[in-house]
Amino acid sequence: MQTFVLAGGCFWCLDAVYRTLNGVSDVVSGYTGGTVANPSYELVCTGTTNHAEAVAVTFDETVIPADIILDAFFTLHDPRQLNRQGADIGTQYRSAMFYSDDEQKAVFEAAIARADDIWGGGVVTTLEPLGEFYRAEEYHQDFFAKNPGQGYCLAVALPKVNKVRKAFGEYVRAA
Repeated sequence: MQTFVLAGGCFWCLDAVYRTLNGVSDVVSGYTGGTVANPSYELVCTGTTNHAEAVAVTFDETVIPADIILDAFFTLHDPRQLNRQGADIGTQYRSAMFYSDDEQKAVFEAAIARADDIWGGGVVTTLEPLGEFYRAEEYHQDFFAKNPGQGYCLAVALPKVNKVRKAFGEYVRAA
């Protein structure tokens, strides 16, 4: 099992996408990359802590390759938008990959290079060393499944889930 910590806008979208993929055993929404211990959602939203909304994705590489996890990441958000995704604006919504060691950093660098080719350049995704990862409040965990009729889920998360399902259909869990 391996865990990647990734940030690409609101963590609800990343959480929703990764929960649909075979081989993913756990997805935890949380905060990392900041300067305040045990931050709350409200504090992170102020943009003063430097935390990113992120997910810790744990997966089995014998079922789903690491490259697919990372290519899905670059499919579900626009890595060319600095400190934002759509209407979500601020450093907490940055595109970032948090590496735990040099091997993971190299894997992430290769994924960024692939994404830069696919997106035609301009990828602003940062590579940051993984510091403390703080689990977000319980209501953020599996938010999409708990709130399928919520406006943000319908307008923003669902199209991202569908885009990844289409692009990586062979890795999508049976309904």
